[in-house]
Amino acid sequence: MVKLNKIYTRTGDDGTTGLVDGSRTKKHSARIAAIGDVDEANSIIGLASGSLHGSAFERPIMRIQNDLFDLGADLATPLGEFGSEDFEPTEMVLRVVAAQVDWLESSIDELNEKLEPLTSFILPGGTEAAARVQIARASVRRAERSVTALADLEAVNPQATAYINRLSDYLFVLARVLNDNGAADVKWVPGANR
Repeated sequence: MVKLNKIYTRTGDDGTTGLVDGSRTKKHSARIAAIGDVDEANSIIGLASGSLHGSAFERPIMRIQNDLFDLGADLATPLGEFGSEDFEPTEMVLRVVAAQVDWLESSIDELNEKLEPLTSFILPGGTEAAARVQIARASVRRAERSVTALADLEAVNPQATAYINRLSDYLFVLARVLNDNGAADVKWVPGANR
C-alpha cells in the first residue's frame, strides 16, 4: 500500500530521482525519460477517457491506466534488484506480465471484428472522442520510442515493450470504433492539395 503524507521531499533538488530499489539516477536518464513518457501517455488517456464516460469503453480504459502504472513501476525497477535475475514479478517487484499483453490483443481482436478492413490510411480525427483517442495513441507511440531507446541501453522487460506496442494498436482500433465503426474515418488522400 502506498502512503504519501508529504508531496515534496527535496531529495530531487540535485537533479536525481529514486528508483524502486532505492538507487538514484539522473532525472534526464533514458530510464526516467521512458517513465515520464509513459506517465504523460497515461495522463492523455485520462483526458480521452472523459469522452468515454458511461460507455462500454470506460472500464477498459481504466484498466489500461492501471496497467500503465504497473508499466511505470516495472521500468522504475532495474533488472536484478531484490535478488531477481529475470523479469518475473515477486512480492517486492512489480512487472508487466504476458496476461496483460494477451488482454490487449484479445480486446483489439474483439473491437476489430466490427470494422471493415482499411482501404486507405486514415487521418487522426472524426468524432471528438476518436480524435482524443488518436492523440493518446500518438503519445503512447512516443512512450514506446522512449522505452525501446532505454532497451538499447539497459535490460527492459520484454512484456513491457510488447504492452506499450499493443496499446497503441488498441487505441488506433478504438478510435475507429468511436468513428461510427469506421464509417466516420477521415481518409488520407495522397497529394490531394498539390
